[in-house]
Parts: sequence; C-alpha cells; structure tokens
Amino acid sequence: MPSINDHFFAIARAQSDYARCIDDDRLEEWPSFFEEACLYRITSAASHRDGYEASVVFANSRGMLTDRISALREANIYERQAYRHLLGMPALLGQAANGLRTETSFMVARIMQDGTTDLYATGRYLDIWNTKGETPKIVERIVVCDSSRFDTLLAIPL
Repeated sequence: MPSINDHFFAIARAQSDYARCIDDDRLEEWPSFFEEACLYRITSAASHRDGYEASVVFANSRGMLTDRISALREANIYERQAYRHLLGMPALLGQAANGLRTETSFMVARIMQDGTTDLYATGRYLDIWNTKGETPKIVERIVVCDSSRFDTLLAIPL
C-alpha cells in the first residue's frame, strides 16, 4: 500500500507535468490529466468563499475539456500567448469520498507575441486526485484565482 509520501511525490510530479503540458503548448494532452468523469472550474476567491457555483470556466467531463481545446485551436480568435506556471508544493489535506484532497498555490505569467510578460494569475488549485492508478488523475480541480478580475484573454487553461 502506498505511503503518504508516495502520494505526495506522485501528485507533485503530476502537478509539474500538468504545468509543463500547458506551458509547452501541448494542450491536446491536457485533458489526459483528468478522469473521464471530472470537474474543472475557474472561479474567484470571493465567489469560492461565498459558496457561489458560477464559474468563469466550467467543464464536468474530459470530453468537455477536449472540446475546449478543439475550440481554442480551431474556432476562437485570440492573440497568441504563452504561460509559465510557478507552483508551490501540494498540501495533502486528507481523504475525500472520491480521492485524496490537495491544495497547491500557483502563479502564472503570460507572455504575449511581442514579448510583453505580465503576472497573469495567482491562486490555488483545490483538487481531488484518484491515486489508485499508476499515475494520479484529477477528479476535481477548482482553480481559485486570488483576483476577481479576469482578463478577456482567458483562453488557455490555468
């Protein structure tokens, strides 16, 4: 049976791989970090604190995540940009009914085509991980951004 340290390192590795996938523009691989039945939301700290379910981005299946990337690549028109994630270490918060609950702080810089780099988003990932397989998979990811202001260019997943 895996120890808590085994879970910690496996989740830290999965978090790192997740960020690299986005930062390296391998967005078609991004949905593979999630279980088929999953939840992915982006919301503000104030909305999360107040218990509001409304989200800036919402998906409740891996298929919806795949569709989001397809739309991003084929239909949406936006200024090309890249992200660079800086992640804290995951805090293991205990068991949930459907997996291991964690919290991980993040900072994301956005790099525009002209080279302009801005601090784009800060916040935390509130996750539930299925740790039963070879690689942990995200069952639920609530991206809680510290700011309640969202750039209209929120195209790439956080």
